Amino acid sequence: MGEDVDAATLDEAIRGLAASYAERGFELVEVASGLRLQARERFAPWIARLTPERPPRYSRAVLETLALIAWKQPVTRAEIEAVRGVSINPNIIRTLQERGWITVVGKKEAPGRPDLLGTTRQFLDDFNLSSMDELARRVFPEPEASGQEQ
Repeated sequence: MGEDVDAATLDEAIRGLAASYAERGFELVEVASGLRLQARERFAPWIARLTPERPPRYSRAVLETLALIAWKQPVTRAEIEAVRGVSINPNIIRTLQERGWITVVGKKEAPGRPDLLGTTRQFLDDFNLSSMDELARRVFPEPEASGQEQ
């Protein structure tokens, strides 16, 4: 199979594969790290019955911190604290790093050279996003044209 394949041929093959799954329980989804074959959302209740594990629950503070990092990245811990109005427990950052959702992306050119935090490819994959632009489109979808001029 070691043949070179051009991008157009590969795209056509991927579209064909995705179309072949159109009426099945699986779908081919583009995520940041490539393509993922996954069960369709409507089958989640049945799949959940098969897997006794429950996904971890995260506190509101963890989710708020992750949302701020995703939205304002690169961002320092102090900048997150300023927006939230409370100090961040170090365990929150550690939890997000252990999950693979955030990482240190650099140092801010400021006194103390604090770490700049940003999201990872794992974050995009786990939240079923192909890019940060897709996150913005999901949060702020384009209004549908009403067909009327105002």
